[in-house]
Amino acid sequence: MTIGILQPGYLPWLGFFEQLYTSDLFVIYDDVTFDKGGWRNRNRVKTPQGICWLTVPVVKKDIIHTLLRDVEINNSTPWWKKHLGTLKQSYGKAPYFRDYFPIFEEGYGRRWERLFDLDMFFIEQLMKALGLERPLSLSSSLSEEGDRNGRLISICRHFGADRFYEGKAGEDYMDIERFRESGIEVVFQDYQHPEYPQLYGEFIPYLSVVDLLLNMGPESLSIITHRGSARPSLENYQQQI
Repeated sequence: MTIGILQPGYLPWLGFFEQLYTSDLFVIYDDVTFDKGGWRNRNRVKTPQGICWLTVPVVKKDIIHTLLRDVEINNSTPWWKKHLGTLKQSYGKAPYFRDYFPIFEEGYGRRWERLFDLDMFFIEQLMKALGLERPLSLSSSLSEEGDRNGRLISICRHFGADRFYEGKAGEDYMDIERFRESGIEVVFQDYQHPEYPQLYGEFIPYLSVVDLLLNMGPESLSIITHRGSARPSLENYQQQI
């Protein structure tokens, strides 16, 4: 059985959903320290002026010692109106805008207190929109302990997984020999980003999956997994998540 273990992200990129697709079971790593400047509370979309960052403001008090699942959203400004407005203005003419925009109207119509809850709402809704079904589990619901590598091994053992599908960034810290000794094969993702029709001129890769979904609709999952007509022709992303 192949397992994926990854922190949730805000409106994640295509590679996140490719990891979900490739895994038989996916563990959301929600009880690790929040990585300031990472992808948990921000992502990118394409506008007529180019790339635009959508960032969810968070309460910064003691943020570097706060677990991801406990991070609070700073609702002192109506950030949700900006995010919804940006999507509407940028993708209003996209082929599948009307089909999927209700997801974002619903999501941004709620008041969220925790970043984790917001991220998971959109991840689960985007999975449904993509037609992607995988069992999800939370690391915080498990009793597995250990150092950085040891805990991942324990989680794999807990579910009886013999194959761990890990993001490219894991090459920098994972002790592959420890996994081998535990009977677990580690496979690192080497995602070749596909090209697909976009609005506003020259193709821009490594955006939120929202860009793909609103432009390509039902074809999106086959494009993510390279089963569609899009061509994997771009160089590897330098900011792996």
